[in-house]
Amino acid sequence: MSGRSLAPTRSRDRGRAIRRGGTLRRGRRRRDLAVVYEDESIVVIDKPAGMLSVPLERNPGVPSVAEQLVERFRSHGKRRPFVVHRIDQDSSGLVVFAKDAQAQKALVDQFRRREPGRVYLAVVHGEPDPPNGIWRDRLVWDERALIQRAARPGDRAAEDAVCEYRVVEPLRGASLVEVRLQTGRRNQIRIQAALRGHSLLGERRYVPPGATAGAVRFRRQALHAWRLTFRHPRDGRTMELEAPIPPDIAELLVRLRR
Repeated sequence: MSGRSLAPTRSRDRGRAIRRGGTLRRGRRRRDLAVVYEDESIVVIDKPAGMLSVPLERNPGVPSVAEQLVERFRSHGKRRPFVVHRIDQDSSGLVVFAKDAQAQKALVDQFRRREPGRVYLAVVHGEPDPPNGIWRDRLVWDERALIQRAARPGDRAAEDAVCEYRVVEPLRGASLVEVRLQTGRRNQIRIQAALRGHSLLGERRYVPPGATAGAVRFRRQALHAWRLTFRHPRDGRTMELEAPIPPDIAELLVRLRR
């Protein structure tokens, strides 16, 4: 994949789902949700930045994908959605929900075994060197501050955080980076990039001491859940899903190419 293959995507092209041996299905928008793929077992949403994946008690006024799906399912005579995984509120991109407990268990088990392919696009400060490789850290979740921290030696609560990265396109003072998760820790890409001095543009939480925001401003962390691959919970066929770059990141890339 070259950098230019990630040119700004037209906003009307909201998503696509590719089924191996199947056909391309264009996403559609219902109740302000961009539905990338849906069948009797699952629904996959292209979540906009600013919306929660699921409701949180500490953010009662913020809308969530799960709540909107409850309304949508009710209008179709169905029950609530079943949560499989989440992405951060200010990240955009693919989130999958199950429609029944059996499908949920099958999908959650896949995520627990780290089987799904999860590929993100991030715009980071500077240019990672080398331009591709593996980020490997030991992280600890701080329940009081609600952030990840680099673990101290011997910390029993520490967990491995591993991802593969590749610089897709060097930009003006920044880089477009493709990140493939091997583990799925909370805020993983954000802290791993920051630990190497390459915080995401728009990042407000994981910023190295003394770092400045730079000349380019962005209203949220520049992180997009771009591609998701998993086995369908009913028949095991491979699902390959993609959410195009959202308009705000596309516009950011245009600015950084000048």
